[in-house]
Amino acid sequence: MLHFMQSVVAAVIERQGTILICQRKAGQKHALKWEFPGGKVEPGETPVAAIRRELEEELGIRAQIGPEIARYSYAYPGKEPIQLIFYSVTEFKGQPENWVFERICWEARGRLTAYDFLEGDTDFVRALTSGEKGRV
Repeated sequence: MLHFMQSVVAAVIERQGTILICQRKAGQKHALKWEFPGGKVEPGETPVAAIRRELEEELGIRAQIGPEIARYSYAYPGKEPIQLIFYSVTEFKGQPENWVFERICWEARGRLTAYDFLEGDTDFVRALTSGEKGRV
């Protein structure tokens, strides 16, 4: 039987040399870990449509989705692997508002590794911080 791998999309939203990062709420799975905005791709939805929807739901912005930066699979302990897909976003309408997170903040690319990111994001964050976008 073919097993369908759940895809999860995330946006690397850049503005004036900083990147928007979001902290999960206390009481959620992976509470207070940092992540990029995004979420699961719903059945019948394309990854690009999913990231556009998630950014509207989580931050209230209408984003123009840029190129895919990275795609890889990751398995949290005791869970099925997921496929993580990261997109670049440099243009959007509206001002990002925190609708679902503990906190959101704009941070310099070089300082991202100072945050406690989700385990599935840490290698990507390291590569992003060192400017190795294509090597993830």
